[in-house]
Amino acid sequence: MRLSIVIPALEEESALPLLLGDLQPLRERGAEIIVADGGSNDGTVAAARALADIVLAAPRGRALQLNAGAARARGELLLFLHADSRVPPPGVAAIAALADAAPRWGFFRVRLRGASRWLGVVARCMAWRSRLSGIATGDQGLFVPRALFAAVGGYPAQPLMEDIEICRRLRRHGAPLAHPAFIESSGRRWDRDGALATILLMWRLRLCYCLGADPAALHEAYYGQR
Repeated sequence: MRLSIVIPALEEESALPLLLGDLQPLRERGAEIIVADGGSNDGTVAAARALADIVLAAPRGRALQLNAGAARARGELLLFLHADSRVPPPGVAAIAALADAAPRWGFFRVRLRGASRWLGVVARCMAWRSRLSGIATGDQGLFVPRALFAAVGGYPAQPLMEDIEICRRLRRHGAPLAHPAFIESSGRRWDRDGALATILLMWRLRLCYCLGADPAALHEAYYGQR
């Protein structure tokens, strides 16, 4: 099963080359790397062109960029990663094995990189929550067969909580595989705003979403805090 890795990017000239470097062993095995840029004004596009197979311009917005990248994918298995993620060698090996195994949809465990001593606790709570609920965040990486991705309509075109919503739709087709391998995600927001404040903000936004709040209003609340 051929693997296509889709990465949305916006102003990630520092982080993106690190992730793409991690993924080169997969590329050597035949995986396709697609970067969907949302209009970066820094060196993101140049960095992507050096290390990816396809670099495309997409409308700004994570869901829109993810869908644009998926539309260009030729692989039967899609893996969606954030541009500030890292994939250590054991994670690379796990991803390669997934492509060989033709899995159902699922996600990985996550380690958060940063200075806060609470990041390890936060990551364990994320793993516990996603295993119990069958819902993951984009930081955890999402892998899904392309046919199933198409069957659920791809990512919903909403500015926030697109990862939550697509997992809800995918659950209707079967339980996810909560893969034990780790990928790493940036803890920069946790370091900047504080672990407790970030946890409370994220849970408040998720609760509001579950109660029917407009994703556009939640997007403003989330990114307006930067």
